[in-house]
Amino acid sequence: MTSEDTVTLPRAEYEALLERNEDLEDTLAAIEADDGNRVPHEVALTIMRGGSPILAFRNHLGLTLRELAARTGIAASYLSEIERGHKPGSASALARIADACGTTIDALLIGRELPGGELLVAEDEPEYPQ
Repeated sequence: MTSEDTVTLPRAEYEALLERNEDLEDTLAAIEADDGNRVPHEVALTIMRGGSPILAFRNHLGLTLRELAARTGIAASYLSEIERGHKPGSASALARIADACGTTIDALLIGRELPGGELLVAEDEPEYPQ
């Protein structure tokens, strides 16, 4: 084809091509913006309904408590206490759980009570007394 070649097509086909191009540009923009920190839909729903984020991720992955304990190197009894909110979990333990679940520590802490009874939400940056 030379620069003088033209193509004629019905307006409906032309508009469909424009719409498809716009959809592809949106898809590319979403791929470029993806930071890899997505939470699966069913996990997000469980957390929003007040469920344990660790339990939600564990169930999503189809793991038993003992299997997650083995993957993290954390005692099953301690992991259970963290999962149920009876223990806060050390930074090291939370990092190992997050790694085993393919998520971030932040995702495991959403909805968790902070000192003073406040709830941690995704946008909050906790302030701890020094």
